[in-house]
Amino acid sequence: MHTDMFGIVTGLEAARRYGLTVEPPDTLVHMLVPDSHKFSSAKFTVVERTKYFPEPNVVDGVPLAPPARAVLDGVRRIREYVPVSALLLEALESGLCSPNELSAELEAGSQRGTALPRAVLRQLSEDIRSVPELEAISMWKRAGLPKPLHNAKIFTAQHQFIAMPDYWCDEVALAWEIDSWSFHEKRRHYAKTLARNSRYAGQGISVVQTLPSRLRREPNAVIAELRAAYAAARARPRPNVAAVPSRRSAA
Repeated sequence: MHTDMFGIVTGLEAARRYGLTVEPPDTLVHMLVPDSHKFSSAKFTVVERTKYFPEPNVVDGVPLAPPARAVLDGVRRIREYVPVSALLLEALESGLCSPNELSAELEAGSQRGTALPRAVLRQLSEDIRSVPELEAISMWKRAGLPKPLHNAKIFTAQHQFIAMPDYWCDEVALAWEIDSWSFHEKRRHYAKTLARNSRYAGQGISVVQTLPSRLRREPNAVIAELRAAYAAARARPRPNVAAVPSRRSAA
């Protein structure tokens, strides 16, 4: 890609070049130019004139908007909750952006199209750790199970840490983990997931593991699995384990 000294790449194309697994909805490249210039959009570009023209980062010879600006310029043009959540979450989890950087950019930049990313960022800052977890909240309620704890820390009777499940039903010691194979493989955390499951088993804790894709493809099957696991957990003696709620633990 070629650009001139007066323009820089931002939005989803810039986010992709920073290493995020972005799937742009189209092939248009979002460009920023200073407000004083009169460039207009062309066949393969969307040109935005801006008073908030940032100092670029050059990656592989291409000038890019700073990460927080690039990510927010991308999500400002998306009107759907899930892709906005996924992109902001990946930017945070990968370390590309910090919550403070994104918040500062939201306040300093254009306010057009920021209502949704602002709301999502607020939710993510409230200890919601993945987009599938956001979808799972309503699914747990649909299953009719007792109100769970979210991201509570579970300990043995000897005060040894076991795990921090996505959802925890304390009355029957039932854990629900929303696990992504690709996430664990990419981050080389698969071995840690296996060790976590072994700790659960060693304490007699019932666990339901669900791939994120099934939350949307097979919601009724997942709900049935949760109900069955809860019934089985309630039928056996509760293991002697304790939960320490997180600061925002109730789902």
